[in-house]
Amino acid sequence: MPTLTDSIRFLVGLCAALSLGVAAAQGGSYEASLSSARLGDTRQLATLLERGIDPDTVDAQGNTLLILAAREGHAATVGALLRFRPRLGARNLAGDSALMLAALKGHEDIVDQLLEAGAPVDHEGWTALHYAAFEGHAGLVDKLLARKADVDARNPAQATALMLAARNGHAEVVRRLLRAGARTELRNDRGQTAEEWARSVGNTDIAALIAAGGAARR
Repeated sequence: MPTLTDSIRFLVGLCAALSLGVAAAQGGSYEASLSSARLGDTRQLATLLERGIDPDTVDAQGNTLLILAAREGHAATVGALLRFRPRLGARNLAGDSALMLAALKGHEDIVDQLLEAGAPVDHEGWTALHYAAFEGHAGLVDKLLARKADVDARNPAQATALMLAARNGHAEVVRRLLRAGARTELRNDRGQTAEEWARSVGNTDIAALIAAGGAARR
């Protein structure tokens, strides 16, 4: 006949087994949520979210589910995540937000979704406008400026969007930034203006464009 001690041992063992089972299930759900966001498995991710997975779950690099889905261009997955109200301004260990990476990659539909949901466009360090200008995504530059992005925001090297577009030869972006009032006299941490940086890498047409834009304001 089982003793009281045996019964206690049985209950303790049962609780331990149940705890291990719950932990294993949670661990599996965690990995599955990250994988779903990266791969764009919207159905699986939505199921996990409905079961209680935190929409702000992060991987080892600080990427939230929203950042992963936005970076990889999975618009439907981003839309599903937005229904669970994730932190729109969350940034990973590199300082990138979902909006920034969508802008960098040129995922216009995702940028639209995030802006409509209220994702912040300005903050310290690199911004979505810097990334859009750096890559020459003129349409995204327009969208961000329409949301009152700071046209003269500085990145850690003190470069503005105008400087980055000028350096990389994106004339159409330069024109749009000038029309938006970008300051041409600002200097980066090397002491270069946008015009000087453009000229130093051989983008003389853009340098002339900036010079003309600056002169027109004086």
